[in-house]
Amino acid sequence: MIINLFKEITKIQRCSGTHQPFIDFMVLFSAKYNYICKIDDAKNILCYKENITPKICLQSHYDMVCLQDGKIPEIIEVDGYLTAVDSTLGADNGIGCAYMLALMSEGAGCEFLFTSDEEIGLIGANNLELPLVSEFMLNLDSEEESRICIGCAGGVDIFGTFTNTKIVQNNENKTLYELSIDNLQGGHSGVDIDKNIPNALKLVALAIKECDGVLLDINGGERINSIPKKCKAIIASNHEPKITHPNMKIEKIETQSEHYKRFDDSVIEFLAHLQNGVREFDDTLHIPKTSINLSIIETTIDGLKVSLSARSMDNDELTKIKEATTKELESFGFEVSTNGKYPAWNPQINDFSKTVLEIYKKYNSEASFEAVHAGLECAIFKDKYPKMLVTSIGPNIYFPHGNREKCEIASVYRVYEVLQEIIETINN
Repeated sequence: MIINLFKEITKIQRCSGTHQPFIDFMVLFSAKYNYICKIDDAKNILCYKENITPKICLQSHYDMVCLQDGKIPEIIEVDGYLTAVDSTLGADNGIGCAYMLALMSEGAGCEFLFTSDEEIGLIGANNLELPLVSEFMLNLDSEEESRICIGCAGGVDIFGTFTNTKIVQNNENKTLYELSIDNLQGGHSGVDIDKNIPNALKLVALAIKECDGVLLDINGGERINSIPKKCKAIIASNHEPKITHPNMKIEKIETQSEHYKRFDDSVIEFLAHLQNGVREFDDTLHIPKTSINLSIIETTIDGLKVSLSARSMDNDELTKIKEATTKELESFGFEVSTNGKYPAWNPQINDFSKTVLEIYKKYNSEASFEAVHAGLECAIFKDKYPKMLVTSIGPNIYFPHGNREKCEIASVYRVYEVLQEIIETINN
């Protein structure tokens, strides 16, 4: 049932920023199984049974990362995994939503909270206006079976705008080149940041710097929370650029130009200088503690804009990396703004997480606690509801936010058994 429900909601447009199709689905689904359905201004959805005081809230976000806006994933099954044809799958967090729909179809007496726009800054959770009464919350956005999440990184998005351009004469008869790179591995800018995945923007910037290229145009990256897979730039140089990755293509532009509009060299200096990736590693948790990802770069009418995603398991360190990156951008001539800051969820073992672990060990003796270097809405709910005990679980999902995303089918059903027993134990 769960896989069928997942496939059903995958047919619904759920790219971040799109709400009404899934809201319409939930209104009908709730009515079918006699649940009250409330929607707030942030497009969060809360479902619950009338005249029942729930003890536990199940929570998932219903939006998904779409590498192409409006793309409906074409799901296929390969060797026991669900994946999609040349797109993200949306198992993050569509499987969590499917779990909740399955439980609703069984009449479970829980609160079911479907939040909006998690993938673009945890917007729904930050702006939640629906009152929760449960003592416990089980988030279903984790991506490693048997790992019970009790902590996560905080994050902030950093934007730099550069407008120092000028029209110059091509006195040196520089040749124009197009540099492009595509089909890199990509991945999640948090949980995958320590996997040595190549960053398309850094590779192109390196090639430009090495040939003393003058930057005329550049565009690359897909989403603020993804390691960029592609980038394309046009430059002028007296030296033919050298390939910095097997996927890179360099094409000479035969058209000669007497004048061209160029960016100041400080743009490439910044891109090449930025220490991208893990800044500090947590040896206790065995995950990155602090990191930054150069996510998107785009040429605009007025100049150029870069987008970066900073994360840390510690709120003080998050503030430090935000301030340091801001100063670095400003030193290279960028105007800086930030957005989407969300707090870290400090790892905490409590009575609820102990119960979840005890139940989990019945099904998997290797079950254990973990923290993740990614943003979970749990951190925000802990701020909003300090007395609520929060834990997160989920099935095996690999390579989220990229077109290699896949979900293990058997794992989906194993975790559902654990989930059913957790609810039965809490409600009895």
